[in-house]
Formats: sequence, structure tokens, C-alpha cells
Amino acid sequence: MSSTSPDPDSEPTERITRPRRVGVFGAGQLGRMLALAGRPLGLDFLFVDPAEDPPAACVGEHLRLDYTSPAAVDRLATCDVVTYEFENVPVAALQALEGRTPLYPPVGALAVAQDRLHEKTCFSELGIPTPPFFDVTSRDDLAVALASREYPAVLKTRRFGYDGRGQAVLRSDADTERAYAELGHLPLLLEGFVRFERELSLIGARSASGEVRFYPLFENHHRDGILRLTLAPAPGISEDRQRAAEGYMQALFDRTGYVGVLTLELFQDGRLVANEMAPRVHNSGHLTIEGARTSQFEQHLRAILGLPLGSTELIGPTAMLNCIGHLPDPAAVLAVPDAHLHAYGKQARAGRKVGHVTVRAPDGVTLAERLTALKPMIESAP
Repeated sequence: MSSTSPDPDSEPTERITRPRRVGVFGAGQLGRMLALAGRPLGLDFLFVDPAEDPPAACVGEHLRLDYTSPAAVDRLATCDVVTYEFENVPVAALQALEGRTPLYPPVGALAVAQDRLHEKTCFSELGIPTPPFFDVTSRDDLAVALASREYPAVLKTRRFGYDGRGQAVLRSDADTERAYAELGHLPLLLEGFVRFERELSLIGARSASGEVRFYPLFENHHRDGILRLTLAPAPGISEDRQRAAEGYMQALFDRTGYVGVLTLELFQDGRLVANEMAPRVHNSGHLTIEGARTSQFEQHLRAILGLPLGSTELIGPTAMLNCIGHLPDPAAVLAVPDAHLHAYGKQARAGRKVGHVTVRAPDGVTLAERLTALKPMIESAP
């Protein structure tokens, strides 16, 4: 008698499924950390980056192609979802992918973040406090903008500035002439100078289903325009201030139809004043790898893949120190309790982020003691 029942003595047929593949524009250290977070989830990664040997090349397939290359776009279109790890990806490259595969964060959010005038205008329209700002397309525009306020002020390029590049603080007419001579060949933005108490960042995530999670506000310390230290949670943040920051980000989520991790950089000057938004995982969020229940990298992948978002609770007081220009001795760093070294595989050079150290502690006093031990190792010359 025939039967469709399986033969109990036969070997079971193994079901083989292809890993979900994430395409990424850019293969820097943020891409590297995305892949390290995604591997335990069974994800595979395809990176497009014109660099010869970028940090993420060792954790996924690397296509050494220009971002706008048709071949690169065609390969990325085969991925289950595509994202980006820095905000200067040409919008045209993302537009070429639209409709071919899911792409997050949305192109509209990137277009806003790439231009400081569009960004500040968006903040203003949403009721998010910003410094006063003025569009500057000529020397006459700059003179008119300065006539409406007193020094100091900040002159910035509208596009491509980061880590202190593309901007200058104006304290006198002489500063203005020097800065315009250096930057005036590009569209500019003049901003009022904010005499802030401290710099903060809020990192949040929104999934395609609309689920939203926020991390506590972090406190950031910069030198020479480069982030050096992040503390989490930021000391002394009231519930009202946390909720206000979350409200600003929720407004940005709603305006842009956002999916993924978003960072909002803020000044605290008695109130919260928005500086910039970053539509990606962020340097200040590196400490979430060891410091939070769910890292920002895993959270971003969960969001863009439609998976449930994870807890943003901090495990304990945590700090992150950027390694600028050189890496410290690993043995010395790891001798500090609950300290973790992350090397990016980048050639060391002055002003370059080549790694970071995170350190956790059971309380703020112990965290300060551990930071005191770590700072000389990280800040000393190679």
C-alpha cells in the first residue's frame, strides 16, 4: 500500500535557508560594528565603499566601487534591506535603489541631515529650539546676518562638515574675513553662538511598524571639534528634560517616516537646543555595546529588518573614550575592571578615530575612578 508518510528509517532532509543579507553604503568602523552586532542574528553583509581596505572589509563582502556605480546599485538591490553608515552618501545613489529593495533610513531624512539649512529649517518648523540661523550665499549676506546680532557667531558650511571641520567661530571682523576667505566658496550658514552648559545626545530607534525606543540622554565632551568622552546616563537629567528630548525626536520620526536609529545632538543652556541630527548609529552610542541591554547597532538592525526593538535600559553607569591618533596598550586598558577596547583596524594618524574604550561601573564614583586610570593611557602620545 502506498503512503505519503515519511519513512521513519530515512535521514531527515535538512532545510537550508539563505541568511538575510544587509547591504550597507560605507564600510567604516560603524559598518564594522553593525556587522559584528548582526552576525549573532544570522545576518550577512555586503558593503559598498571605494576605499581599498576599509574597517568593515573583514566582516562582510566588500565591493570596492563608487557609491553611485550602477554595478554597486545592482548588487545592493539583491539584498533584503539596505542602509548606510555615514550621512554623506550621495542621495542619487539611494534614489537609484528606491523601489528595488527596502531602504532605511528613508532618503528624505538623509537629504534633510545633509544640508544644515534644511536641517535647521526642519527643526524650526517642528518647534524644536535651535540657535538663530541665516542662509549665507555671498559676502553681503554674511554682513547682513552679522548686522542683526553681536559676536560671537559660528560660520558653517551647509554640507560635509564633521569633527569640527567646515566651521569657524567668529569673534571679530578679522575672524570673519579669515573664515569667509577659507569657506566662502561653498554655501554657508551663520548660526548664533550658544553659551551652553554641556553637550548632550539622544539616540532613539523607530521600526517600520512604528515601535519606538529611546536611550537615556548621554553627555558628550569634545576637544578640537572631536568627541573625546561620553558619559551615560548624563548626570542630573530630569524626567521632564528626557521627555522633552524624546518629544523632539518623535516629531522628527513622524515628519520623515523614519525607520532605524536616529541621533539628535543637543546643547543644554537652561533648555535643550538642537544642534544636528545624524540619521545613523552614532559615535556617542558606542558605549551601548557593553553599557546597554541592546546596543545601538543591534537596535538599528532590528528596526530596519522589522524585528522587535530591544530594551534601551543601561546596565550601569558607563563611559566611552575615543582613541584619537593611536591605540593604547591593550594589556593596560584591560587591567582596568570592566574596560573594553575596540580597535577599528585603521591606519593611525593625527586626528583620526582609530578605536574606542568603554568602561562600566556599579556607581558613578567607581566610574570616575576607572576613567582616571584610563585617560592617561588614551590621551598620551604614541
